[in-house]
Amino acid sequence: MTSDKSSDLHAARKTWLAVLARASLAQLKDYLPHVQPLLVRHPVRPPEVGMLMLRGRIGGTGNPFNLGEASVVRCAVRVGDGPLGVAYALGRDKRRAELAATFDALLQDPQHHDTLQRTLIAPLALAQAQARALKQQAVAGSKVEFFTFVRGEA
Repeated sequence: MTSDKSSDLHAARKTWLAVLARASLAQLKDYLPHVQPLLVRHPVRPPEVGMLMLRGRIGGTGNPFNLGEASVVRCAVRVGDGPLGVAYALGRDKRRAELAATFDALLQDPQHHDTLQRTLIAPLALAQAQARALKQQAVAGSKVEFFTFVRGEA
């Protein structure tokens, strides 16, 4: 039973970390006044910029190949005596990574988890899904179908 609960928490955290990583600085800053009184942050690892290698696969399943490099910011903070919050964000925006790590720490705290899930993560996830759907619709209009005909004797 404990492993099921642990794996559920792991899956939920993975989901909210992905939402926070895709959120813009403006979106994270908009929610900051709601949690400002709670924030007594202790930086464990201040935001730092680094590089990572992006890897791709032909057709999504083929052999991996190096696609290129990207800038990434990582950060780890502790809010009060609570859990450790971490964040990785593409780009060079240190403040965005710091805010994402702060929200990760607060989301791990049972006292704030449900409120933040309902008022921060759910709206961000919905906005990201809508933006993704709009982009897919725009791209679908330019989709090209290729047909191959087999030649031969019957």
